[in-house]
Amino acid sequence: MKEKFNNKYFRWGLTAFLVIAAVITFYFLTFHSSNITDKLSGIVKILMPVVFGLVTAYLLTPVLNFTESRLLIPLFDKCKMKNTVRRKKAIRGIGILITAFLFVALIYALVSMLVSQIVPSVEGIIVNFDSYVNNVISWINQTLEDNPEFGEYVTKTIDKFSEQLEEWLNHIIPGTATLIRTVSVSFMNVLDVLWDFVIGFIISIYVLASKEHFAGQAKKVVYAVFERNTANVIIRNFRFTHRTFIGFMSGKIIDSIIIGILCFIGTTLMETPYAMLISLIIGVTNIIPFFGPFLGAIPSVILIFVVDPMNPLNCVYFALFALALQQFDGNILGPKILGSSTGLAGFWVIFSITLFGGLFGIPGMIVGVPIFAIIYAAVRSMLHTLLENKNLPKETVVYEDVDYIDDTGLHSVPAGIGHRPREFLLMKKKRENTEAKEKEEEK
Repeated sequence: MKEKFNNKYFRWGLTAFLVIAAVITFYFLTFHSSNITDKLSGIVKILMPVVFGLVTAYLLTPVLNFTESRLLIPLFDKCKMKNTVRRKKAIRGIGILITAFLFVALIYALVSMLVSQIVPSVEGIIVNFDSYVNNVISWINQTLEDNPEFGEYVTKTIDKFSEQLEEWLNHIIPGTATLIRTVSVSFMNVLDVLWDFVIGFIISIYVLASKEHFAGQAKKVVYAVFERNTANVIIRNFRFTHRTFIGFMSGKIIDSIIIGILCFIGTTLMETPYAMLISLIIGVTNIIPFFGPFLGAIPSVILIFVVDPMNPLNCVYFALFALALQQFDGNILGPKILGSSTGLAGFWVIFSITLFGGLFGIPGMIVGVPIFAIIYAAVRSMLHTLLENKNLPKETVVYEDVDYIDDTGLHSVPAGIGHRPREFLLMKKKRENTEAKEKEEEK
């Protein structure tokens, strides 16, 4: 069999087959990409319950681990139950029941809050919409009467754009039927998503029950495909990815819940209208790093103004309260909960939110920071490895004043032009590397 594989004709035939297969693949990807995309979309839609199940199981794994390690295992140890297969199955089964109960209770609490608090608020806005519009119109008329020059400017502007407004309305009104159909289709899509979510929750129970077995299968595949050192690096990077992502997301959710509760307390004390609805907006948008508080504050301020435009100080008070809440979250609460889970500087946080938000919308803005933190850490690790191979220091601060590098080491820009000399740091680093090499050679 080995001689058959080493035969040159066999190698030529295998090469020709691979070339032809590559050409056919390139042809279909170039000229029939839409068909391939449709097929992939259909497969993804079919497997969507499985995706929901895997994501749900991944998010519930920390809860299950905490329940088992902090509650069930100590309880079984007190009962002096031997560490047998039966005990492990009992711990896992009870842990899954507790985790599923907590998850269902959380969903029920959210839905109950929406039905009991948020829905009446939205209904109140709809019922009183005409009065709110009249309030705003009265405020505008009063403002124009008090400022005739500004009123004249507004009148000219309205006359200037009235034709464009009329054309826009003529374009929108015939599309009402299309809008109704779109809303109906969206409602059916929501029902499909809910059904997939229910099936996914059931799948997540099976995944949680055998999560160690699935993890072992994944590791077995990695060690079978890659070299041992490469496999160790891949598994270590996956662990880092898991810690970074789950740590950031769980911490951010807890942080947003606390901010929502604090916002509800503050708005209730200030007698802000629709306090629960505004607190929900602030809490949900706070999941988005950096931009979230501002995205939540803007519609809240508009809502407060529409309800009572004659008292603009209410908007000012809420805006100041939201700013103070954002500062408290960004400087005190957030660092306490999240810590250094991402390790990204402020610029890279803004960059990651902008990039992933532009690519994937709101979900991209939520998960963009931890994903970019993982990419950033991977690139940094690769650069550090390359620098170590060249016997160069890894610390960024060392390179701030570097002018050039030669065989004697790194040389900094002269201090006379505003830079601090760092030769002593660079030479110390080089000496340490040299001593480490000499010790390795002696061994």
